[in-house]
Amino acid sequence: MLLLTLDLDENSQAFFESERRRYFPPELNVVPAHLMLFHNLPGEEMARIRHELSRASDACRPMTLRITRLRSLGRGVAYQVECGSLVLLRARLAALFHSWLSPQDQHGYRPHITIQNKVSTEEAKLTLQALQARFVPLEAVGTGLSLWSYLGGPWEFVARFPFASAR
Repeated sequence: MLLLTLDLDENSQAFFESERRRYFPPELNVVPAHLMLFHNLPGEEMARIRHELSRASDACRPMTLRITRLRSLGRGVAYQVECGSLVLLRARLAALFHSWLSPQDQHGYRPHITIQNKVSTEEAKLTLQALQARFVPLEAVGTGLSLWSYLGGPWEFVARFPFASAR
């Protein structure tokens, strides 16, 4: 099983990684902070997926992501992301990968970066309140795509596909 994420500029990745280390249960925090595009692409289609991702990244420019608010996940918290270019890129990839998409990946796409998950609803509520008290909208830059192999918890990096002008 393969996962696809959006790469972030170095400073943004460091910020979200810091937030994730602070709020995610340490024993469950086995992957880096990430903005997920697809959760479950077939590993047996690796060659075609890599080809399509290479073509897609060649046609993309770095994209400005607006982090507009915090979002409750019930048992966690995420930063909500707005970016028309990202939504369009994901829709194009979803059309290419349509026959492989899991039900989770077929549903509406609401980009976000999870910094807490799998805690009690009370702990998540307290985290959300604390973060909202100091929240200021910010911007990040999407610089490319990363493909990962799911290893039953942790992930193994497979390949990076930088956007054309981010190389």
